[in-house]
Amino acid sequence: MSISNEDRPATVEERILDAAADCVLAFGVDRVTLAEIARRAAISRPTVYRRHPDTRSILAALLTARITRALDAVPSAGVGRAPLVYRVVGVAQLVRRDDVVMSVLRQDPNLAMSYLSERLGTSQQMLLDTVAGEIKSAQDEGSVRPGDVRQLAVMCLLITQSTILAAQMVEAILPADDLVTQLTLALNGYLAP
Repeated sequence: MSISNEDRPATVEERILDAAADCVLAFGVDRVTLAEIARRAAISRPTVYRRHPDTRSILAALLTARITRALDAVPSAGVGRAPLVYRVVGVAQLVRRDDVVMSVLRQDPNLAMSYLSERLGTSQQMLLDTVAGEIKSAQDEGSVRPGDVRQLAVMCLLITQSTILAAQMVEAILPADDLVTQLTLALNGYLAP
């Protein structure tokens, strides 16, 4: 008999990240402390320090976990440009609706800049690998133009990240449903043979 994920006890890392998410929503990014995370996770501060040297690393791990969760929540719908674009746009919608991710990105510009523009982090590498694999399959199937799959995946990531980050700024011109439509058109146009 198997036990569902909902029935298993949370790991220490999951408890730390859940506590950090609670702190971000309750206090804002600037007031998140390791002590409060430890208290909310019901573990000792040294246990937190053994896994993360500071709150910044916890927040980066939290972003990675939330983005990974969004990717897992939108499984591949098949081979081809349309299913690929559908998945990328679906993940973007989940990330845009994630209060924790958006709070961290908006409230800590330094973390957002290092996480999004200074290096390819774990979640971005995972997204690139996933999208590159799906682009390769779609190229083989004929619905995506030829080209280096990693380069095409990087441009899809950049287009989508920019859309997520700027969505609030242009909401009066491009409401959420229209934003989805335009992102879909942009990605389809970029990838079309």
